[in-house]
Amino acid sequence: MNLAEKIRFLRKQHRLSQGELGKKVGVSNRAVSKWENGSSCPATDTLLSLATAFDVPLDFFLKHDENGIPAKNVEAGMESLRELYKIGRGPSSTHTLGPEKAARLFLERYPEATRYRAVLCGSLAKMGKGHGTDRCITEVFSPKECTVEFDLGAALPDRPNTLILSAYQGAKRLDSWEVYSLGGGSIEIRGQAFHKPERIYPHNSFAEICSYCQEKNLRLWQYVEKFEGREIWDYLSRMWQAMKSAMEEGLRAEGELYGGLHVKRKARHLLAQRHIDENAETRENRLVCAYAFALSEQNAAGGDVVTAPTCGSCGILPAVLRYVSERRGLGEEAILHALATAGLMGNLVKTNASISGAECGCQAEVGTACAMAASALGEMYSMTLDQIEYAAEVALEHHLGLTCDPIRGLVQIPCIERNAVAAMRAINAVNLANFLSDSRKISFDTVVKTMYETGKDMSRRYRETGEGGLASQYFS
Repeated sequence: MNLAEKIRFLRKQHRLSQGELGKKVGVSNRAVSKWENGSSCPATDTLLSLATAFDVPLDFFLKHDENGIPAKNVEAGMESLRELYKIGRGPSSTHTLGPEKAARLFLERYPEATRYRAVLCGSLAKMGKGHGTDRCITEVFSPKECTVEFDLGAALPDRPNTLILSAYQGAKRLDSWEVYSLGGGSIEIRGQAFHKPERIYPHNSFAEICSYCQEKNLRLWQYVEKFEGREIWDYLSRMWQAMKSAMEEGLRAEGELYGGLHVKRKARHLLAQRHIDENAETRENRLVCAYAFALSEQNAAGGDVVTAPTCGSCGILPAVLRYVSERRGLGEEAILHALATAGLMGNLVKTNASISGAECGCQAEVGTACAMAASALGEMYSMTLDQIEYAAEVALEHHLGLTCDPIRGLVQIPCIERNAVAAMRAINAVNLANFLSDSRKISFDTVVKTMYETGKDMSRRYRETGEGGLASQYFS
């Protein structure tokens, strides 16, 4: 963001008018207006006053690009896998599940309100129509009135999905919440730490987890069981059943997806096709892609899917789990162990970086999902910890820089095909790790950190805003 955008965003975040901000720093509202439209800049002493008023470091205003964003402040430990795997309605966990959850919590807190107001900021505003954010919010508050507004102004880099909810009783405003949608359906409410899930894992790096598992002679799924308890298997079983149900529905469905792009469902067609000279490799490609398409198309159609780690990347992990389990004749127990292993890797990315396309691009969604799928397959093949780490690292590393640029804000192009390609890449990563893990130079922790830095360096045009990439080039 440039200086004008930063001032405008912070003023709106603090719910100040231009005149109110001017009074705080000793200038006129006209001066503030000029700062925000870029026709003038505040003096150095005024910048100090702005930094104090907004409680941000002076450096925030002085840096003219996003490279100066500090490293993510990571708390000790990690949350439960229940906060990663969630059943919810597509097409976007960040733009539908998160806002829907926030709206329900707000409704529970203020059921006596006569009307509600929601202001979508940043990526939520720019992608909200295509992702159906406005629809999911108004449905929660129905039959009461809820107005949804789209603030297309810039958002802070670390809070690209901001939602402001207000409740009114007549003309009186009861309260307002500032909510951040973090990806995967997770949210954070400003000033309300009690909504923060407990961190049940003591470690938050793969190096720490690996050392602990080697010391205790544990597989990664056993590490999950130790800190989640045996009841985690019932939860993961429900997630797997939901994944299978959505996949089967997607494999049966036909027709055109809504939104005006005239994208036809292809999963059923892929499943039914037979190459004239189909060999094992061709069959693998066809089936894995059919499974990934099925789930991604269900998500694009607004169906119920499981975040793995997000709705937009929901097809990758289940596709490889189903294909390999069918090919090897593996039962549900093996699949659940693989889901636990995958969830652990996804949790590491969520904790130390981001799984939000609006924050770090599609590398955070599809890249993470590919790493999760690769680690899951590593567990299904009984690979060593080093091999599993290498498979996940390769899968994520080779998605670095991947942009999030869905056309018209619909999770269809390039999202659906991207799930299928990443599912195949996960299989390739596992095959490579089987041969080369003893020669690797890059750790999974390193590539996670790199992904976060890459995402922060990436222009916001390529982070789920519809302003760059395919989203800006498609005019048909």
